[in-house]
Amino acid sequence: MTEPKWKHSILYSASIYAVLYLVHSSILHKLLLGHEKLHIKRNPVLPLRFRSDGTFKILQVADMHYANGIVTRCRDVLASEFKGCSDINTTRFVKRMIESEMPDFIAFTGDNIFGPSTSDAAESLFGAFVPAVESKLPWAAVLGNHDQESTMDREELMYFISLMDYSVSQINPSHNDLATSDIDGYGNYHLGVYGPPGSKWANSSILNLFFLDSGDRAVVQGMRTYGWIKESQLQWLVGLSEKLRGGRLEETDASSPALAFFHIPIPEVRQLSPQKIVGQFQEAVACSFINSGVLKTFLSMGDVKAFFVGHDHTNDFCGNIDGIWVCYGGGCGYHGYGKAGWPRRARVITAELGKSHRDWTGVERISTWKRLDDEELSMIDKQVLWDSGSTS
Repeated sequence: MTEPKWKHSILYSASIYAVLYLVHSSILHKLLLGHEKLHIKRNPVLPLRFRSDGTFKILQVADMHYANGIVTRCRDVLASEFKGCSDINTTRFVKRMIESEMPDFIAFTGDNIFGPSTSDAAESLFGAFVPAVESKLPWAAVLGNHDQESTMDREELMYFISLMDYSVSQINPSHNDLATSDIDGYGNYHLGVYGPPGSKWANSSILNLFFLDSGDRAVVQGMRTYGWIKESQLQWLVGLSEKLRGGRLEETDASSPALAFFHIPIPEVRQLSPQKIVGQFQEAVACSFINSGVLKTFLSMGDVKAFFVGHDHTNDFCGNIDGIWVCYGGGCGYHGYGKAGWPRRARVITAELGKSHRDWTGVERISTWKRLDDEELSMIDKQVLWDSGSTS
């Protein structure tokens, strides 16, 4: 006895529906980010701006080396600290820093995730930047030499980071901003910091932040070396600096000072001696043997007063090279190598405006200090990096 045709029709339709449902669900699953449905990016209040008290504070976070969260074990901690220590310790520390310092902006200077330990780069990025996203503060990142060693290349990483909530990161400047048609790397961009609300600088950038991709690794003449900032990046930076200097402060001849952020230090950092630094110099400077002229370019530009790097986790010093300061962030991440008994740390940078009897007079001083991940969140090595009234 044959089945009625209508039963076959229902079974066929049900089969088609089931297949479509599974395909649809599969596609939706791939569009889930952090186990939440896609949503429109949440943007911070922009532009970056000095507070009404004339200050602007940056938190530098270097070398988080985030991997897979609570299952990722710590490295180089005391035996008494190891049990239960994971990426979550890194997250707690960054959250404590944000709550304590209440920065206006957060700068992540590379090796945000540790690719070799990371099973899914997207998931790890979400985990790494949770404190910044939850704070709703504007934040930006550059890449280190380990970020791309997982499931995303460097371009994909920067694109993903640029789309995250409250991120002001950029993949690269638009071609309209370039003197050439191309630029090396991913994560070369500029952010301007505007004057306090209601001041004459409210619609002007009076502090410039430059972000550069220092690459990962390379082979030169058969020898492996770390990456470096390329000529195309420096050409872009020089052109940008000249363009920015076209808008000088009205009552002075001084252009707006600038700070630069990238991951791998430059070769000149090796020439600093322990007697001429503030902080600790505990490991050899791991940089490229190619000297592309970054310091020479900064000196010729005249506006870069300091640059901030990561990469060497147990170096946390600032040193002056030919009038420009270089500062390490100090290793922040618990999955990155460190030194047992030497607390993880992060750096704070503040810019302060001068003031006349009528209004603010532009950036007067740039200072920095570090905080340790100890019970007191101890502040150490506070120093002035630049003072507009100083000739040194």
